[in-house]
Order: sequence, then C-alpha cells, then structure tokens
Amino acid sequence: MNVPDSKQTAARIGIGGPVGSGKTALVERLIPAFQDSGLEVAVVTNDLVTREDAERLKKGGLIEPGRVLAVETGACPHTAIREDPTLNIQCADELCAIYPGLSAVLLESGGDNLASTFSLELVDYWMFVIDVAGGGDIPRKKGPGVVKADLLIINKVDLAPFVGVDLEKMQSEAIDVRNGRPVIMTNCASGYGISEVMSQLQQDVLF
Repeated sequence: MNVPDSKQTAARIGIGGPVGSGKTALVERLIPAFQDSGLEVAVVTNDLVTREDAERLKKGGLIEPGRVLAVETGACPHTAIREDPTLNIQCADELCAIYPGLSAVLLESGGDNLASTFSLELVDYWMFVIDVAGGGDIPRKKGPGVVKADLLIINKVDLAPFVGVDLEKMQSEAIDVRNGRPVIMTNCASGYGISEVMSQLQQDVLF
C-alpha cells in the first residue's frame, strides 16, 4: 500500500478481478457508502473497446455523471493498469482537478485473469474481486491478484450452496495464502459485506 502524496489528497483505489466477479456491482455499492460517510468519490472505468461500465454508472443515478470517466484500453485490460497506466493516471488527475474535494478515485479495471495487478504508479491501494461461482479452488491457485492485493473480496457468497462450494474452506484457504492481508466476504447484489469493505478502506487508506 502506498501513502498518498501530500499534494494528492484523493486516494487512488484500484478494483480488479475476472470478468463477472462483481467489480462494477462493488463500485455501485461503494459510491453511496462513501457518500454516507461524508466522503466525495469519483470513478474511472476500463473496458476493452467500449464504455459500457461508465455508461452504466452514469445512468444509474448514484453519482454525478461528470464524476465518471472511461478508458478504452484497446488491449489486454491489465496493460492500462500495469504496463502503461498513463491514460488512467490522466483521467484520475483530471477528476482531481475538477473536483478538488475528492477523498478517493476508484479505478475499475476491465475483467482480467488471476494474474492481474495494478502499477503502484497508478494506485495507492487495490482490491481484487473473485466470486464463489468461479470455483472454491481459486485461492489455492495463488494468482498474483489473489495473493498481492491489499484487500481480497470474495463475492457472491449467496451462491455457494448452488455451485457446490464450501464457503468456510474457501475463506480459510484465502486467508492462508495472503499472509495476513485482509479477506472480506460479500454479496454485492444485496449489499452484504459492503460496510466491512468501507471500514477497511477507511482504516487502510482513507485516514
């Protein structure tokens, strides 16, 4: 975890994870959580050749549309958040300039595999989202996203009985491979676990 520069008041928080794991749903839950905490937030979304996630957020009524910017990566999603994060840095800088009261900019990666990680030139802190429907063995695979993220989120916990996943075992194995880094179980569809995610962010990066 980086400590935000004193000249950069808004923490830059990355959100990565495989396609369909619930990254956009997490953003949609975090926006009102920030607002309820009296904190201003903006969002940068990443998609391959569309702006679908950004448009979804703008039309959802949860956030002022001007606080959402989109990056079309045009390549593997991790390229724009790791190898060359220039476009994302520029978008985050633009939002911070327009909205100087921001507490955080959420940078949502396009859906990628378990090897996806964020450049620390781009973010101060990053979360990785996996979901129960993807398989209970995901933590055992020890992908860099699972192991190295500041916070691991295991989403869609309500689906465990329907996909044959032992939720307690999955959680335990995730804790084991992360060497003390936090793991939080969520159901972003219902809002379960979001307060714990927000508390963790406030503790770790939104001091």
